[in-house]
Amino acid sequence: MQNKLSLSQRFRLIPFSERVLILFFLLTLPLANPWVRGDGVGYYAFARALLVQHNLDFTPDYQHANPSFREGRLDESGQPVARYRTATGHLENHFTIGPAILWSPFLLVAHAGVLVARAFGSSVPADGFSAPYRLAMAFGTAFYGFLGLFISFRLAKKFVEERWALFATIAIWGGSSLAVYMYFNPSWSHAHSAFIVALFFWYWLNTREQRSLPQWILLGVIAGLMLDVYYANAMLLALVAVEGVLLVRDAIQVKSSPTIPAQLMRYALFSAALLICLVPTFVCKEIIYGSSVESGYIPISQWSWTSPFFWQVLFSANHGLFSWTPLLLLSAIGIFLFWRKVPRVGGPVLCAVLAFYYFMASYPDWAGISSYGSRFFVSLTVFFVLGLAVLLQNLAKWFRSQRAAATWATLVLGIFVLWNLGLVFQWGSHLIPARGPVAWNEVAYNQFFVVPRQLAGQLRDYFFRRKDLMRRIEQRDVQQLKEQSSQPD
Repeated sequence: MQNKLSLSQRFRLIPFSERVLILFFLLTLPLANPWVRGDGVGYYAFARALLVQHNLDFTPDYQHANPSFREGRLDESGQPVARYRTATGHLENHFTIGPAILWSPFLLVAHAGVLVARAFGSSVPADGFSAPYRLAMAFGTAFYGFLGLFISFRLAKKFVEERWALFATIAIWGGSSLAVYMYFNPSWSHAHSAFIVALFFWYWLNTREQRSLPQWILLGVIAGLMLDVYYANAMLLALVAVEGVLLVRDAIQVKSSPTIPAQLMRYALFSAALLICLVPTFVCKEIIYGSSVESGYIPISQWSWTSPFFWQVLFSANHGLFSWTPLLLLSAIGIFLFWRKVPRVGGPVLCAVLAFYYFMASYPDWAGISSYGSRFFVSLTVFFVLGLAVLLQNLAKWFRSQRAAATWATLVLGIFVLWNLGLVFQWGSHLIPARGPVAWNEVAYNQFFVVPRQLAGQLRDYFFRRKDLMRRIEQRDVQQLKEQSSQPD
């Protein structure tokens, strides 16, 4: 009988690039920040209230929220003010329930552990706010963010050499907004969205040649959860829509009309599965707002559909996608190259990305208020990895050797990542405003003269005195809010 392989032996059997990604995740895991703040209060409230209270009473969540969230929402006695009550008497919560669904395995384990510990005399509150719950939430978010990156890597290496897929994955990991919402603000939905979109694209791609009826249903299930997590992900259904248009075109060209009714039946099954998986969203909206189709966001009739903020979304000092995370400009170029390289796959991808871009450019709050970069586009992480990998492989052809190309890629991508991490530090520590436009001359000065001086001390506090550091950051945030509100329009 053969001896069972040890854990280290099994790890060595994993391909080298995947081992690098796993080790990188484990090394960065201590960065996970178990706090609930801002929009995260709304996302986490669904998980906590349903798990602990078995209802949708968000009063404790409002009361335990960070000061800038509580400001204006609670009266002097600590009770929610009336204007935040909906027609059904519930507290307003327009955020999605999808992150709570994805957190549930981690929070159930934490809840069970707390209850068992309390049975043995522990005093840790089983209220959803204590450290075990927040740690479980933060770990779950980081884990889903990593899965999204891992899937992205696996997909990218289907189309490019493995080294460029690895380079692109690590670069997007550190050079985009994902890291902020994977580690620093884990109670928000964006890392979950990066994961579920990557999963949707992976399953769509792997089944597109001959998708069986059960596979169509499962694709619809994944799509429904994708919308439960983030409503804007509906634009990524363009993948399926464009695929259908191409199939119909092919059927007409070969005069195979019986294929069209069969295809319509498959799309009907897909749509039914999608709608069934949206039931948790519909039920929550019905309970909170009295209507299953009320989102709680700005009505779409008030969006800027005819005059989108195309330029601002990309290049504004107010959280522009490319101005804040310039590495993604290279990814965007790569997405166009991917379309030219593999049109049958790249065409639907390009249409989905452009649909998402138009959707977010039409949103009145396109800047994301308190956002690191254009956080909405974190959903497109899988396409950014793929695009960057394709671009890197194309650029590598200009070098005499693969080694020279890898050296230059390491240098250039490293500069982008270091710039991004410095800007993350400025934003997170409030050296620059969290809301509104930034002054790029101030940003540049801070990058070279302030960040290097403060980084070591702040990192030490982040790892060993994090509670005090988060309190100071929150105080700065409240102060900046007061300063901005006092300025004339």
